[in-house]
Amino acid sequence: MRKLYIYLLTSALVSIVVLGWLIDIFSEQTLEVDDNFGWQSTLASGVAKQAAREPVANRSNYIATLSEDYGLAISYKQGDTLAVPSELKAQMLTGKGLILEDQQGFYLLKTNDALLPDYLELRLDKPAERQSNDAMLTLLFYTGVCTFMWFILSPLARRLSVLTEAAKQFASGNLSARIATDKFTYIKDVELTFNRMASQIDKLLAENKLLASSLSHDIRTPVACLRFGLDAALDEKDIHQVHDILARMEKDLDQMEDMLASYLSFATLEKKSHLLNFESTDATPYFVSLIEQIAPKFKSANLQINYEIEPHLFIYADLHWLARAVTNLLSNACDFSASAVLIRVFGDGHEIQIHIEDDGPGIAPQNWHKVFSPFFQEQSHRNRAGKSYGLGLAIVAKVVDWHHGKASVSQSDILGGAKFTLTLPCKAK
Repeated sequence: MRKLYIYLLTSALVSIVVLGWLIDIFSEQTLEVDDNFGWQSTLASGVAKQAAREPVANRSNYIATLSEDYGLAISYKQGDTLAVPSELKAQMLTGKGLILEDQQGFYLLKTNDALLPDYLELRLDKPAERQSNDAMLTLLFYTGVCTFMWFILSPLARRLSVLTEAAKQFASGNLSARIATDKFTYIKDVELTFNRMASQIDKLLAENKLLASSLSHDIRTPVACLRFGLDAALDEKDIHQVHDILARMEKDLDQMEDMLASYLSFATLEKKSHLLNFESTDATPYFVSLIEQIAPKFKSANLQINYEIEPHLFIYADLHWLARAVTNLLSNACDFSASAVLIRVFGDGHEIQIHIEDDGPGIAPQNWHKVFSPFFQEQSHRNRAGKSYGLGLAIVAKVVDWHHGKASVSQSDILGGAKFTLTLPCKAK
């Protein structure tokens, strides 16, 4: 918006200056004052010659008498009363004299060598055509300013109309409505902000629909098990069998609680994006501490975890949420790998790449674009935990998006299994 304000102010100032300059040039070219007062200049020359023949003490009275007898607005002036440059004073000796303008109109100054330093002042009536020219030039000036401002503001009005129409379509339910930005637009920031807002709302609504659909689908199994167990417990006479049934029902309830907790945690995840706390830290101790935290899980699974971290590499991120994303990937690798997991971290000055690789079955290439979607799970294999709801990688993708980075998956060239890559931008210097 600052660009828009500066552009409008600059346009207004330029239009006023340029139009004023052009009108001044036009006014000077069309004035032709000397031609309008030709006979008055001749008359003033003759009166100046007559006044020069009179004694100095009688000149003022002589001119006053001529003014009264002939009805002329002419007067005799002392030379020291005229405050004009010497170049203009020299024009009073010419045949046409010096013509000046004030609020009342024009006046002619005339003298000769015998009359110097004194001079005559003849008041002239302002020509009617000159008055009409002033009105026309004033009207032309304001018309020009309005036309120039219309030329500047009309593209803005068109872009605002496009923005309004896109907002109406989005409000009516067309969630794909976006603004095609133009490089000549004045409100590019507003248009890009609208597109980002629309994309964010569209994504949130899609996730909510998917969340509701998945929850309603996944919760049916434990509910059905609870219903079946309750009916069985009511019909069972053996108290020991009833206790066994209640124990299985408790496990089903635990599963439901875990499921609901995971779903609700993911549903409220977006609210936490505004609470990010970015910090800078050395990558080596940061990732080593994360590896140490998850090491017991690897030890219990009899897996080996190795790492390669570029020395003296600093990362700038929300350290809590980045740790959440990395541990999710490490935990995922632990669940699927056969014997080893490798984490590699390095940077090139512009971005930092975090690679987490395993020697498990990997992910089918046709599913690489799906793995970060909420609730997606490959059906070809199960992890060891058996308690996955397809939200771990979705959380990873969301955290990386908060950091304006990118999450991707491919096949590891080193271990042969899955290779997850997090690309984060370096802190701008």
